[in-house]
Amino acid sequence: MARYEPIKECSDEKEDAGMADREGIRRDDVDVEAASAIRISEPTSTIVACDPSEEDPSPVPPDKSQPRQRLASLDVFRGLTVVLMILVDDVGGLLPAINHSPWDGLTLADYVMPFFLFIVGLSLALTYKKLSCRASATRKALLRTLKLLVLGLFLQGGFFHGVNNLTFGVDIEKIRWMGILQRIAMAYLVVAVCEIWLKGDDHVTSELSMFRKFRFQWAVVLVLVILYISLLYGLYVPDWEYQIPVVASSSELKIFSVKCGVPGNTGPGCNAVGMIDRKLLGIHHLYRKPSYARTKECSINSPESGPLPSDAPPWCQAPFDPEGLLSSVMAIVTCMVGLHYGHIIVHFQEHRDRIRQWIIPSFCLLFLGLSLDFFGMHVNKDLYTFSYMCVTAGAGGILFTGIYVLVDVYGYRWTTMVFEWIGMHALMIFILLACNILPILIQGFYWKQPQNNILSLMGV
Repeated sequence: MARYEPIKECSDEKEDAGMADREGIRRDDVDVEAASAIRISEPTSTIVACDPSEEDPSPVPPDKSQPRQRLASLDVFRGLTVVLMILVDDVGGLLPAINHSPWDGLTLADYVMPFFLFIVGLSLALTYKKLSCRASATRKALLRTLKLLVLGLFLQGGFFHGVNNLTFGVDIEKIRWMGILQRIAMAYLVVAVCEIWLKGDDHVTSELSMFRKFRFQWAVVLVLVILYISLLYGLYVPDWEYQIPVVASSSELKIFSVKCGVPGNTGPGCNAVGMIDRKLLGIHHLYRKPSYARTKECSINSPESGPLPSDAPPWCQAPFDPEGLLSSVMAIVTCMVGLHYGHIIVHFQEHRDRIRQWIIPSFCLLFLGLSLDFFGMHVNKDLYTFSYMCVTAGAGGILFTGIYVLVDVYGYRWTTMVFEWIGMHALMIFILLACNILPILIQGFYWKQPQNNILSLMGV
């Protein structure tokens, strides 16, 4: 039976650092905790750091005779995902083939979120490979989760609406509670707590012994999958209605009634994911431009945005949050899969062992997800279905393995230096480009009239 270390009280940070030094652990191995895969932090941490001088935890135990090395493939994978995010955000509207799928199906854009979550889990395994105080680590994880939630609410909550017409500002009535960073924060907290508290002290010598060491974490995964599937396919979705302003009038509202009255529906209008968000978050606090507005039922230009067909169903203009509460349950599972891949780095030092233990489950997940899609459990990003989780997590594992072989095994870092740099400065890039901060800075300073901004001086 696995034994667990007693909870230790930490008197101060100096004692914590001293214990880490005596055990051969760097300070950042104890203190640095991942808050998101896109480095919502200073650029040189694993993901979120307290000190800009801190570096990523090394995948191998420290060797006093040799300098510690970063796991370059992790930075490259993170940077590649950020580039992919920027690409689909800027070009997706012009090329529907790479834009988010309107509903069922999978496109290039639909891999971005799972890849971020995969990196979060993988990084957490490196961050928490050694712990001097579980209680202290838990407090820090809670604090960093709160910081990430606040940052996500500020950047993606709707404060910066109307950027193009220079009317951006705070809109509390329509603030969006959920978003990319909020989902990452939820997954980070759950996985961090699991990694801090739910692992034994078994000595890992094989795949079986590693499963025994982390068996309680796998039990959490099983519970989350069962919970999600049970709610998605078992909850009864009643009829519901919503209101939107009439185009010709700013005060008049038009009411739409959506007929459901069915359980287990996975269509855009009558699924349990949307129902839970409407009940708990409020329909006015959901995302107002859902992907299903580009379906054939809702756009005559599908898969591009366009005017509504004459026989469009009533749910076409309803808000729906792709980063909702129930769908985030399965997102946590993606993060747990990444955690397992990180465990392989920590407990197996040979490249051959790592690659074998990554590539086999990756292809198994990919095959399982495609099989489930074939038999009716469709791959769907907005619902974050179990089949979608399997396909994207398997693809993430395969991609990371390929990058690891190229960069960390064969040493071709020069071919991926740009992605590595982006991965190390992903916070700055994400905020400036993906959150409309750069357009606000460029257009927000003007002379007398809003139109006389920096862009006008440049002739744009």
